Formats: sequence, C-alpha cells, structure tokens
Amino acid sequence: MNNALRLEGVGRRYGLRGSWILRGVDLDVTPGTLIRVEGANGTGKSTLLRLLAGIDAPTEGRITGRPRTAYVPERFPAALPFTASGYLTHLGAVHGLARPAAARAAGAWLERLGAAAYAGTPMAELSKGSSQKVAVAQALLAAPDLLVLDEAWTGLDAAARAELERAVVERTAAGGAVVFVDHDPRRLAGAADATYTVAGGALGRRPRTAAPTPDGPHVRVEVQGPPDTAPPADAVRLAASVDETAPGTVRLTVPASRSDVLLRALLTAHPPWHVVSVEPVKPESVEPVDPESPEPGRVGPGSVPGAAQDDVPPLGTGSRR
Repeated sequence: MNNALRLEGVGRRYGLRGSWILRGVDLDVTPGTLIRVEGANGTGKSTLLRLLAGIDAPTEGRITGRPRTAYVPERFPAALPFTASGYLTHLGAVHGLARPAAARAAGAWLERLGAAAYAGTPMAELSKGSSQKVAVAQALLAAPDLLVLDEAWTGLDAAARAELERAVVERTAAGGAVVFVDHDPRRLAGAADATYTVAGGALGRRPRTAAPTPDGPHVRVEVQGPPDTAPPADAVRLAASVDETAPGTVRLTVPASRSDVLLRALLTAHPPWHVVSVEPVKPESVEPVDPESPEPGRVGPGSVPGAAQDDVPPLGTGSRR
C-alpha cells in the first residue's frame, strides 16, 4: 500500500437541504490494518464505505491518499453482458493486469470460491450466491492495496465464507488494508485492529474487548521458539486462544480458515518458530482471548517482551523485516 487513506472532518448529505448522513468523520486507514465498521441499519455504514472506496465524494471535509482500491458493494449488479470469467478477465485488465494474467487470476479466484463450474455462465443466469462469488472475486483478483467489503459474506455458502475470511487475512498479511461491514459479530472475531461504530451521523472507535469465538472448525498449533520470547504479533492476533505450555513452547488455537496465514507468520518470523504439531479441535472447547487481561500462562496481544500495547505492530507487519 503506497499511502494511507485519511478522512478529515468528512460529512455527507444528499441535496442542499438533505439531512446529514455522516458528519465530522475522522479516520486513518493505514497499511496492513483490518478495520471493522458496525452500526444499526440506516446509520450510514454503506455511505462511509462508498466514501472510502472512492465511489462517493464528501459534501464537506477532505479525503487524502488514494491507494489502489477494490470494493464489494452490498448489492452487486449481476445482469451484465459477460460470462463470469469474461467479466473478471475484463476487470483484471482494467486494473492493469495483462489479459493472460487476468484470465489466470479469474480462474484461480473462481476455483478458490467454489465457482469454477460457472466460469462460462452468463452473469444474468447466475444464482444470487454464485453472483456474489463473482463480486468477491472481482475485488480480489488484482491484489488491491485497500479492500472495502460491504456485507460481502452475505449470500455465500459456508466454504466460500471461510475462503473470503482467509483472503482478508492474506491481504492484510501482505500489507494491504481491509475495511469491512458484516452483520455477524463472529466474522473475523478478534482479528480486527480496530472497530468503529457509526451512530447519529458520527464515527466512534469502540474500546477493544474480548472477541466472541468464531464458529466453525478450529485447529490447535503447538510451536517452539526462543525462551522468553512471545510468538509473532501477527500470529497472536489471528488466534482464538494462545497458551504458553512450557518455556519456549506455545499452543495457539485458530479458526481453520486462518491456519495457513498463522503458519506462514510463524515460519517467516525472525527468528522462525518451529511447528511441533497441528491438530483439529472442537469449536466448543475454544475460549476467546481477552486482549486487555491475559491470564497467567496465556500470551496476550500486548505481551510481546519489551513492547507496550501500542508498540505491537498491526496484523501483517510484525513478522516481516
């Protein structure tokens, strides 16, 4: 991500006499961060996301910085004169990919999202779920610096929802930023670097609290590293629970959809951590981490030796040199 995106005193209303939907919004979106936006229906969450994506312009205030941005809207216009593959290849070329590279990326993302069988299907004939997979794929195929997701998980099957979670974590681990809205409080639970609430036209940062445990399969990863050294901040942020079982030995429990990224963070750390074992666990046996009050023997996000809570790098930056 070449530069951060900054909103300063941003307000938005429609028409000269229209009510203010948002006003006085200040927000920094920096490389490698994952930001969740919450709020009741009709409070302006989608308006905020359109401003971040560059789809809409502020009525007052200013927005500076413009990273390469991709956007999944709440409602995707499916009736387009393309096949699924043709549409994605076209958009990949628009984003600067050579057509062969765009076609390969289109095929890869359709495969990951479970829609490869519909590559040659006209967009107008796709089901709502398959159309949503194409909407997600078009945002991911060019590896954007800023990914903006407005209820992007809605309409996806369980496997595609997990794949989108994995893609979000991969994007932030690669240094991109992601801002998302989703109605499910367990979506990417514990992974967000910051959560903001839209209410009364204003945007406020919510204090960090213990996150609910994500649903679905989990895996338990046991690793060994240098004594008196906490695992990489990237890995800690991904985990649902982190326990030190012996000096230099840590057990991390993580949603299966994040396990690949967790292992990459551990293996690419300096010094690297040795993976002793990886095994599945039952979701009901997983307890959420309270980031503010780690229990004895438990490694919290702020417990990296010699680092204060504010010094812990955001997701995707802690294990890279």
